Amino acid sequence: MALLFCLCGPALADPLDVSQSPPGASACLGCHGATETELPSLKNLSAVEIEAGMDAFRTGAREATLMNRIAKGFTPEETRAIAQWLATQGRAK
Repeated sequence: MALLFCLCGPALADPLDVSQSPPGASACLGCHGATETELPSLKNLSAVEIEAGMDAFRTGAREATLMNRIAKGFTPEETRAIAQWLATQGRAK
């Protein structure tokens, strides 16, 4: 499933440099990186906000159709690394 999200990455309207991203981070950008989407953008969110959102999906505290399954695929350490990278990328633009 992560491969499917990675393949969506090239379609981004405002691509980020994923060359130094932690494993799995580019998958987030397949849905949350494009400017023309109904899904919320991850730009300008802090690492704490991104990590908290992923934790809420992982535990079921936040309802989802797909994100709950995606969140369960990452360890808390992986989620933290992805959140920190995404937050840095959002602030760089």
